[in-house]
Amino acid sequence: MAPLNVLVLVCLTYVAFLFVVAFAADHAARRGRGMWLRSPIIYTLSLSIYCTAWTFYGAVGFAARSGLEFATIYLGPTLVMIGWWWTLRKMVRVGRSQRVTSIADLISSRYGKSNTLAVCVTLLAVIGTTPYIALQLQSVTLSFATFAASDPTSAELPDQQSTALWVALGLTLFTILFGTRNLDANERHHGVVIAIALEAVVKLFALLAVGVFVVWGLAGGISETIARIDASPIMHWEVSGGRWVGLTMLSAAAFLCLPRMFQVMVVENENEDDLRTAAWAFPGYLMLMSLFVVPIAAIGLQTMPAGVNPDLFVLTLPLHAGRDGLAILSFIGGFSSATSMVIVAAIALSTMVSNHVVMPLWLWAKGGTAVMSGDVRHVALMARRLSIGGIVFLGYLYFRVSGGGESLAAIGLVSFAGVAQFLPALMGGLFWRAANRTGAISGLGVGFVVWMYSMFLPSFGTSSILPQHIFDHGLFGLDWLRPYALFGAEGMDPLVHAVMWSVLLNTAVFICVSLLTFPRPVERLQGAQFVNVFRHSSTATGWSGDLARSEDLMIMSQRIIGSRQAQALFSGAAQCQGLAGYLPEPTPDFLLELERELSGSVGTATAHAMISQIVGGATVSVEDLLAVADETAQIMEYSSRLEAKTQEQARTARQLRAANQKLTQLSVQKDSFLSQISHELRTPMTSIRAFSEILRDTGGLSPEEQAKYSTIIHDEAVRLTRLLDDLLDLSVLENGQVVMNTQTGRLADLLDRTIAAAGGGEADSLEIKRDRDKEDVVLTTDLDRLAQVFINLIANARKYCDAETPCLSISTKQDGAELKIDFVDNGSGIATDQQSVIFEKFAQIGATKAGGAGLGLAICREIMTRLGGDISYLPGQSGGAFRVTLPASVVSSPADETM
Repeated sequence: MAPLNVLVLVCLTYVAFLFVVAFAADHAARRGRGMWLRSPIIYTLSLSIYCTAWTFYGAVGFAARSGLEFATIYLGPTLVMIGWWWTLRKMVRVGRSQRVTSIADLISSRYGKSNTLAVCVTLLAVIGTTPYIALQLQSVTLSFATFAASDPTSAELPDQQSTALWVALGLTLFTILFGTRNLDANERHHGVVIAIALEAVVKLFALLAVGVFVVWGLAGGISETIARIDASPIMHWEVSGGRWVGLTMLSAAAFLCLPRMFQVMVVENENEDDLRTAAWAFPGYLMLMSLFVVPIAAIGLQTMPAGVNPDLFVLTLPLHAGRDGLAILSFIGGFSSATSMVIVAAIALSTMVSNHVVMPLWLWAKGGTAVMSGDVRHVALMARRLSIGGIVFLGYLYFRVSGGGESLAAIGLVSFAGVAQFLPALMGGLFWRAANRTGAISGLGVGFVVWMYSMFLPSFGTSSILPQHIFDHGLFGLDWLRPYALFGAEGMDPLVHAVMWSVLLNTAVFICVSLLTFPRPVERLQGAQFVNVFRHSSTATGWSGDLARSEDLMIMSQRIIGSRQAQALFSGAAQCQGLAGYLPEPTPDFLLELERELSGSVGTATAHAMISQIVGGATVSVEDLLAVADETAQIMEYSSRLEAKTQEQARTARQLRAANQKLTQLSVQKDSFLSQISHELRTPMTSIRAFSEILRDTGGLSPEEQAKYSTIIHDEAVRLTRLLDDLLDLSVLENGQVVMNTQTGRLADLLDRTIAAAGGGEADSLEIKRDRDKEDVVLTTDLDRLAQVFINLIANARKYCDAETPCLSISTKQDGAELKIDFVDNGSGIATDQQSVIFEKFAQIGATKAGGAGLGLAICREIMTRLGGDISYLPGQSGGAFRVTLPASVVSSPADETM
């Protein structure tokens, strides 16, 4: 027999191999490689997450105890994949168009983006999945115990509780490492998916290998196997039609509603067309998984001693025959089935807990405002990691409390019935526009309570939770409230009884309450989008906002999705609107795009609430109104067009007001400029004239006095020349008469020279921070003109930075083909209402530590235009922030320079 320590070593090696595969897949995906990661076959194999330890071990035990009933667990998903393909396609389309992150996100988004409903679904999903996680831990511990019992070198059997705890800790670590690498839940977990696909192949190969061994190695061939099956009790089980139909419907509902299935089927879906392959390939996979279930069960019942757990026939038959290698392969197959389920379920549930429970509570604790200090990304990631640990621990806790005595199939059916409570709200949301949030919450609540009372709590057995007298006489002594005979329905199968009453009452309450209550406008809009998703998959609820909120939106977005991604989103939207800078108009289309982007990180309901706090109420687009009420389409369209035109006029008026305000500012700046120029010209000329007359009219001046007066005249002449040079330089640049002197040099050397020329020294109060490694690029452009831009920006930081300890950070990065150099100080920055005029030639913002005519930034803008680049102000930073952008044509690497 194989020693137990060999099994542990093989198990650890297998887990390490999965780590390597998952890491390699993540690495390839980040580098844009590995298109095979997005293939339909990988997607189909990921759906094998449905086949857990229940189907690997428990299906055989199910067959041994109940005959062919085990087939219902495979029949339900097969019917869904083949007969309800259009429903799956609709779910995937809705998921992609609404950027949903979980089944709770989809249901809450459908019913007006209600976070209350999302919390209800999340809590029910966690409670409903807990028995299933316990099932996986139980299967692994039973496997270890089976090997230990057959190991003659093992002095005592390992403690099952300790084994389950170590397995739970290992699964938690793996899930955290590869399930929370990205905040955006819409970012595919390529490492996890490829690991699941690999485990799908392993568990299928292991089960087929055991089946082949049983049929041809133990039974003696196909004909002998058939004969032994005919003689087996399996073929004499009486199949209850009601139970058969009930189990088939239950497995079909669970296939649609299990959080882990929704994760791989909808959230991880890369291409809607992958469903076409999965529609036939996944039923084929299920057929292969079930191919040898009956032979293994029949041979196991005839071969193994009485009292052996039939759930473990897949493992005990090879061990009994002395096939240690095959037994280890079988163990790895069962281990794969269990671990893959726990990993994906923990990812899905942690996303739901984080987005719909932790993040709303954290926002509430911060005062209910979306623009807050702190890193939202850090909070969300930490919440997901802690949630993963908590969810796996709940499964372990259920395993300990329940004692692990139930069969695997019985535990799995408890979870199936729990998540089936989502089905009325899910299907109603996809196909019934009159369904509303009140009905969904009411139906879920009733179904949840009935399931808990008639199935979940009884799964713990007679205990302090449900004492025996409740089973005998009902709750409060009411005979019709007995857990296994609700409303007087006696003699029914407990599973069929619980599923029938919970789903029936759930559906009835959902429909009745939805008919008796009226949905909110946002629910009607979302209902139209979901029901008619193939017509309206690109449009969702509209928004309205004003430009004054754009910077608040950007600050909030940076804290959720990161500075770089947020700036790229905002700048791209601004360019599409034909605006300069990084702040687009908060049009309904842009706000919809922003909401979808944020929903991938914090969930649809939370993203909707955060944007609502900043921009205010929502508006209705033409397409939305048509989708809500077809019977009044013409009136709605006319009203909507008027509203759209009103909004467009309002935006145009805002733009005109902004332009008028800018012209007014420029006029004031022009008057100030002329006054400043007059002063700047008059002051040196007055000094030159006065000291020239002294030299001319005063005799007997000492050489020291003559040198002093001459120096003053020279310095004032230089000052006057500099001012005239600036005016002439700006005029030449604006007229396009300047001749560029192209040179080649390193950016680091250029910055060294400009910092020195800008007055930096040991006594300089301005601290300058740089990353010289990133400055190791070669530029081929007019370096003197570029240095003039850098000098001006450094000098401005020295003049304008009002921090107690002034500091300027110069950072360099290559974004695509462009080189971007950011100059960011730690001062208070430039006010929002003044940012639009800082590059105008009459602009001079704020009080400075030194004089000037306000021409510097205007000259910088003209220089960068001639160099083919750009200079812009970055809003939403810690202080004053300018970005110099150079095109790819002037940038090369040091290696290119030496070739």
